[in-house]
Order: sequence, then structure tokens, then C-alpha cells
Amino acid sequence: MTTGVKVEQTVQEWGNGLGVRITAPVARAARFARGLPVTVEVVAEGILVRPAATRPRLTLAQKLRAFDPARHGGEAMADARTGAEVF
Repeated sequence: MTTGVKVEQTVQEWGNGLGVRITAPVARAARFARGLPVTVEVVAEGILVRPAATRPRLTLAQKLRAFDPARHGGEAMADARTGAEVF
């Protein structure tokens, strides 16, 4: 993360709570994006906002390594009737 980006802002009323807007330069420096889950924690110095501990997104190669045909099934579509289908 880039450090050294600092802005002064005002706490504003948003609905029944309070809010501070994260400006674009601060969001870029912190690698924050819309929809990012965060944790908000009260610490001795004030409030700490950081990305939530989430499961990392797997690459295709990692997903393929984890795939087990015996466990995850075989053919998804049957080539013949398997039940009481009506045609």
C-alpha cells in the first residue's frame, strides 16, 4: 500500500449514522474499490478501516487442481432418457 496520502475531511451525518467520504486518491493508495468488504475498528489513535479478511480468489489453475471427477460428478448432461421425461 502507498503511504503518505493524507486529506482532512469533515464527519457528516448520513441517515441515522455518521460517515466520511473516502476520496479517489486515498482509495487508490489504499487499494480500496467499490464493494470491498472492510472491518472498522476503534483503536487507541481513533478508527481503523482495513480490508476484511476474506478468502482469496482462486486462479483457474488452482480450481482445476482442486477438481476431483470422482467427487464432483461426471457428465453433466445425460445423452439418453433417464427418467419419465415427456417429449
